[in-house]
Amino acid sequence: MSLAEMLAPEFDQEMATTRKLLARVPSDKGTWKPHTKSFALGHLAQLVATMPGWITTTLRQTEIDLTGSPGYSFQKTDSLLDQFDRHVADARKALAASTDADFGVPWSLKRGDRVLLTTPRAAAVRMHISHLVHHRGQLTVYLRLLDVPIPSIYGPTADEAW
Repeated sequence: MSLAEMLAPEFDQEMATTRKLLARVPSDKGTWKPHTKSFALGHLAQLVATMPGWITTTLRQTEIDLTGSPGYSFQKTDSLLDQFDRHVADARKALAASTDADFGVPWSLKRGDRVLLTTPRAAAVRMHISHLVHHRGQLTVYLRLLDVPIPSIYGPTADEAW
């Protein structure tokens, strides 16, 4: 079994779960924060919606330079879902097209000329999935604090059975 074939089921499961949660983000609460030092709900949701695109970039390029990243804005949930769906579809295609040799290519996270991290693409893709799951977890806390029902993720929640 190839690395892409091993990663695909996890990718598919995590993206489906993430979409269910993202769909529940209330558009009218985008500026809400649980604490003054926290990210705004709308910015966190936008980050989660765009993160699958990092996988595509990682599999098609050898680096991501953070200095080229656009700032955050407030989007309606429908727009975030459209963006998420496009990123997921592109990432899934890039994943399916990748060979084991592609996964061994060094990949770097940079900020301008400064290299923050270099790792094989396989490790970077796993890191991106884990990073997305982390921010999805943050999103569940935000939604709970706003009394938005939380969907089943790895099992039932107080709001939804399997």
